[in-house]
Amino acid sequence: MNKNEKIYIAGHRGMVGSSLVRRLTREGFSNILTRQTQDLDLRRQSDVDQFIEHEQPKYIIIAAAKVGGIMANNTFRGEFIYDNLMIQTNIIHSAYKHGVSKLMFLGSSCIYPKLADQPLKEEYLLNGFLEPTNEPYAIAKIAGIKMCEAYRDQYGVNFISVMPTNLYGPGDNYDLQYSHVLPGLMHRFHLAKVNKAPKVTVWGTGNARREFMYIDDLAEACIFLMQGYEGREHVNIGTGKDLTICELAEAIKKVVGFEGDLEFDSSKPDGTPRKLLDVSKLNNLGWKHSVDLEEGLELTYRHFLA
Repeated sequence: MNKNEKIYIAGHRGMVGSSLVRRLTREGFSNILTRQTQDLDLRRQSDVDQFIEHEQPKYIIIAAAKVGGIMANNTFRGEFIYDNLMIQTNIIHSAYKHGVSKLMFLGSSCIYPKLADQPLKEEYLLNGFLEPTNEPYAIAKIAGIKMCEAYRDQYGVNFISVMPTNLYGPGDNYDLQYSHVLPGLMHRFHLAKVNKAPKVTVWGTGNARREFMYIDDLAEACIFLMQGYEGREHVNIGTGKDLTICELAEAIKKVVGFEGDLEFDSSKPDGTPRKLLDVSKLNNLGWKHSVDLEEGLELTYRHFLA
């Protein structure tokens, strides 16, 4: 990528987008294009089309999305499928219409079947049924991947897709009800420490296994692939390591300094039993993560306190 050309980061105020902006700035990209929601509603095709036609970005990374944890996905099912379908469809189509040189679409590891073999290889997509609690979100993300593939096939555009694992770090959503598991637990442990509570309740049995990647590692991987990957097939981005939710809770408890007990509420859903990405394709391309979970949690907690 030419560092002087315009690169549009859709969703620049979110955790992923803000990390991409930081990384691009650090690497010397001098023409980063952003818009806030009040200035550009990505759900409106005409607005997106006018914006891309006027600004003529050379590159686009789609980090804009409606996201949340199990509760949010299961509660706002209509919003999750509508908002995400509209955002990605509008940007991808307008990018094709106005000659964008390269586009990256960011999906989610929830696109894979609930009971797929582990670790999750790229070819497992559409080989089984999805986890019901986040099915609308997953279907929207699958549509984005297939739209990039279809536009490549018909129009010859250089649109690629990447599938990040569970992410955490600066800029995350720490809402106690609608956040993802890691930031939600960090907030609860912090409140419990401040209030000297005797215990913290964790949703589910604690047996589900998840993989977590620090957000700045993702940004580095995305830029690496934007600069060197031209393939039609999507690429998994992760660490290749997972742990149980119980182990995660213990790790967060230690970083926060909470000294009480853990309690697991098995009446709440675990979600998919395990989600570990096979990252051999990414590793073979020449990239591996550098921030381990303990270091990432410490960095994240410092940002949370700030």
